[in-house]
Amino acid sequence: MGRAGTSSFNFGPRLTLTFATLIVLILGGNALVVSQFHITRNETDRLTGANQQLIAVLRLQANLLSFHRRLDDLARSMDLHRLVTEAESLRRTLQEQTQQTRAAIANLPSGTVVDASFLPTLDTIDVTLTSEIEAILDLAKSGDWGRIQPRVGNELNPIETQTAILVNSINQQASEELARGVAEMSSVQRRILVIVPATALSTFFIAAFFGWSIARRFIELRLEERVAERTRLARDLHDTLLQSFQALMLHLEVVSNQLPEGKAKEQLEKTLERADQAIAEGRSAVYELRSSTTVTNEFSEAVNAVGNELSRDNDAAFGLVVEGLPRDLHPIIRDEFYRISREVLRNAFKHAHARHIEAEISYGERVFRLRIRDDGEGIPAEILEQGRPGHYGLSGIQERARQVGAELTIWSRAGSGTEIELSLAGSIAYSTLPRRSRFRLFGKKVG
Repeated sequence: MGRAGTSSFNFGPRLTLTFATLIVLILGGNALVVSQFHITRNETDRLTGANQQLIAVLRLQANLLSFHRRLDDLARSMDLHRLVTEAESLRRTLQEQTQQTRAAIANLPSGTVVDASFLPTLDTIDVTLTSEIEAILDLAKSGDWGRIQPRVGNELNPIETQTAILVNSINQQASEELARGVAEMSSVQRRILVIVPATALSTFFIAAFFGWSIARRFIELRLEERVAERTRLARDLHDTLLQSFQALMLHLEVVSNQLPEGKAKEQLEKTLERADQAIAEGRSAVYELRSSTTVTNEFSEAVNAVGNELSRDNDAAFGLVVEGLPRDLHPIIRDEFYRISREVLRNAFKHAHARHIEAEISYGERVFRLRIRDDGEGIPAEILEQGRPGHYGLSGIQERARQVGAELTIWSRAGSGTEIELSLAGSIAYSTLPRRSRFRLFGKKVG
């Protein structure tokens, strides 16, 4: 029992692989979804960066135009005191605006492509306009007001033109980023619409397969436990009970040899013969108990032998149909199905009053199936529901079917015969792969 309890935790490589596949699928599907969101975030950052860069250059262009108009007003006023007073304020405002623009460029989202001429334009503005203010102040102090306004236009117009070109370039870049982002977002949306349902469906099916595999593994472990228990019982019976009876027989034979001829010795001899027969039957039973777990028997041949044996003592004809490629059955499954078929055939020959009784064995890829049908009197409904008083054949069949997880179906109607079907998943019933070298039997009559 200790070994069986330990083996219940050994799910085997197939279940381990299925569980690993399930985990990989779940993690992989989530990783794909996360990667799509990561792509979306990157595209959003690029688009945001392009728009922030466009806003920064537009603000810079507006500040340049405001600076130009303010200098023109000061030049037309020909007021030296006013020019000297406001020039310093204009210079500080200009420096603050260029610093803010540089900070905005530096804080753009990662991945944003900054226009190559943006920072050089800021450097030009810082150097040129600061020196221009100094030059205008010198001209105003010398009284040469006529040269101030043309100088302002000659110095600021090229910078404004360069800034306008920069605005157009960044605006085009932002438009391209927008178009690219929209296309990429649509692609991400399509991929997510495929990934999420595919991952969910795959996870569901693999999880269902995993659950089915666990159930199957538990059934296999139960069958293995029963096989081990039967082997242990056979070994214990052979090593203890039969050996003890054999030793007792030897003692009785010694006593028999010492008895004189007479009635007592004759009775003892008869007793010894019966004991020998009982020991032989016990050895045969132990052999069958052990061999059913180790020797591969053809199930169809065993059913055919039972049917032919019963038909010799009855008027009903028996036939067997084998469909599919015969396979070795798990020993416990084979034994239980054999006992069920034997009980069903005995009932059919004994109680059905049938003329024809047929068994059909189907070795399907997915399902192993046994059908036994007759054209007899049928089974009354009350017997199907409650069983025959004092008889436990039907209940025994149902119990054996439940023990191995098989599905048992009985069709019967008075005067219309009876059909009993027993089916079990092939993955549980079969103990080996199909034997390709064997001849495939389709509807072949046996015996």
